Amino acid sequence: MPADIEGYREYVTARLDPLRRTAYLLCGDWHTADDLTSTALVKLLRHWRRVSAMESPDAYVRRTLLRVWLDERRRPWRREAAWAEVPDHAVRAGTDGTADRVTLLALLAELPPRRRAVLVLRYFCDLSVEETARELGCTTGTVKSQSARAI
Repeated sequence: MPADIEGYREYVTARLDPLRRTAYLLCGDWHTADDLTSTALVKLLRHWRRVSAMESPDAYVRRTLLRVWLDERRRPWRREAAWAEVPDHAVRAGTDGTADRVTLLALLAELPPRRRAVLVLRYFCDLSVEETARELGCTTGTVKSQSARAI
């Protein structure tokens, strides 16, 4: 158990919602996003003493979340089939941007994992090309080409 458990709690409290949203953008399912976030936070707790001394613990947690998601995608026998509920009434495209979000999430779901990860890190997490390359363990050219192909 890490000595600075209170620091861990403060960190998680401040970052839980953005981590959960990032996980959702990666996997497209809130239940799976919760599982991914929980797994990443358990891994963070194990290494909290070392991570809390880092310059950017957020980068460590994002990379952990990304790796947890990629590991989960490699294990198809563990996946559950999700069924969407049929709404009681027709959904109308409104001015609140809901239709745009649904379309965007559907398009994200069609992308291969690597391209999806590049888009989420670059445009949702607002990382630079260099930071994204570091997170994914690839070159900046790969990030640029994957971004262009994904878009």
